[in-house]
Amino acid sequence: MQRSFDDLGVPLSETTFCVVDVETTGASALDGAITEIGAVKLRGGECLGTLQTLVNPGVSIPPEIIVLTGITEAMVLPAPRIDEVLPSFLEFLGDAVVVGHNVRYDLGFLNASLARAGRPRLSNRFVDTCALARRLLQDEVPDHRLSTLASRLRLGHRPTHRALDDALATGELLHTLLERAGSLGVLGLDDLLLLPTIQGHPELGKLRLTTRLPRRPGVYLFRGRGARVLYVGKATNLRARVRSYFSSEQRRKVNQLLREVESIDHIVCAGPLEAAVLEVRLIHQYMPPFNKRSKTWRRYAYLKLTLDERFPRLSVVRKVRKGDGALYLGPLPSTGAARLLAEAIETAAPIRRCTAKPPRQPRSAPCAPAQLGVSLCPCSGQVSDIEYRNVVQRLVRGLTTDPSLLLDPLADRMQLLATAERFEEAADTRDRAAALARALARQRRLESLRRSGRLEVEDAEGRRLVLGAGRLLDGPLFATDDAVDATDDGPIPRELADEVSCVAAWLDAEASRLRLVACDGELASPLPRLPSYEPRPRK
Repeated sequence: MQRSFDDLGVPLSETTFCVVDVETTGASALDGAITEIGAVKLRGGECLGTLQTLVNPGVSIPPEIIVLTGITEAMVLPAPRIDEVLPSFLEFLGDAVVVGHNVRYDLGFLNASLARAGRPRLSNRFVDTCALARRLLQDEVPDHRLSTLASRLRLGHRPTHRALDDALATGELLHTLLERAGSLGVLGLDDLLLLPTIQGHPELGKLRLTTRLPRRPGVYLFRGRGARVLYVGKATNLRARVRSYFSSEQRRKVNQLLREVESIDHIVCAGPLEAAVLEVRLIHQYMPPFNKRSKTWRRYAYLKLTLDERFPRLSVVRKVRKGDGALYLGPLPSTGAARLLAEAIETAAPIRRCTAKPPRQPRSAPCAPAQLGVSLCPCSGQVSDIEYRNVVQRLVRGLTTDPSLLLDPLADRMQLLATAERFEEAADTRDRAAALARALARQRRLESLRRSGRLEVEDAEGRRLVLGAGRLLDGPLFATDDAVDATDDGPIPRELADEVSCVAAWLDAEASRLRLVACDGELASPLPRLPSYEPRPRK
């Protein structure tokens, strides 16, 4: 059953609970049988009704169970069988949240009985008051048995190992625990369902910081001393996501984050894309210490083909010089990633590898790469301008329209090395080919978004989203038409790469659920799909 935000976020005061207790013949749910069912329906602190019935188990009741519960075989002999009881019990239960003390035990017997009767298992959500007591009472009680809790908390109903009495005591215990949970900001059903997973978290008291968080998509900001932003994240349900940090997650970084948190801010967004884009922009703005992604954009680099000189070459640069006539690939994650691509390209195309300007007078001997036959050497005068220009033109086509001109030589080299059983070298060549294919695919995807100009789509919920050159437009938090230059044919600036990549990933993931409304530019690419050289995972 799909659970909606409204369903999970219903206030506890409006949630209908059905407290259930069963008495059994003992043993397991597969071997034992139910002898009595008791249930109490509660909402807003009021009792809506009760149900109690003995059940003929169809088997003998062990003596120790008779002593414990007081239910004898003479009492259950005239009682109805479980198949006769289940319809009325299911009608009484409805879609209420099942509550029990060690509720999995009761649900185990009920589901086993339903299965034997050819009925589906219960799909109701459930709450275990024993698990809640472990989280909320901790060292206040010696143990968490129902009888102990009823005595220590001075409940009006005391358990007697009879189904209805135990259900009434459990219902009163539930109300007491809900009062305790309210001090931690547990106000909705989703909060209550999550609470048992919070395994005695040392920062449990900070749950109250989440009280104002809505159950809507958006971005959250953990702030420390002096309102310093420590972490920025996005969520489809802000309240559930932030509260999950206090659950069973035991990563050291999360625990350290929670120790430093003093407040939690949030910004509600219209949908997941807006939240994802805003997350990227806020990380760029604040550079939070606990974020890893989207913080390294200042280290992004470009691989540049210097078309503005007589004998073009590859170089790794940090910044783009507009109007220099060069061809740029990137931005790439780091200078190391850019150098790896340069090695891949130089393996496939014999472009010169020296960085010095060719001398006016040819050198007496070619450079080492030229002597090895892996590159041309204009410095020695052994290659003409026309011959070198043909190599560069082929390289430009390989980086723009026909990647097979670069990838096929790498694949051939990889096959030759593998045939010669030079497997380490073959693996290195494969890694270079894979890196080049990934970079070209990413470049192609981002450039196609920029060429699309103003793009308008409608999502599955009927909301219209407007993009401009790959950036999200509209709204006070996002770019405007004036801030986006869709005609810029240069590479994407480093500071925008994460955002455009975020939009591209969303479009790819949601493609089947989007309707194209308008597009000013070119959206589809006529280029063939790029091959993949990624290594296969080991089984």
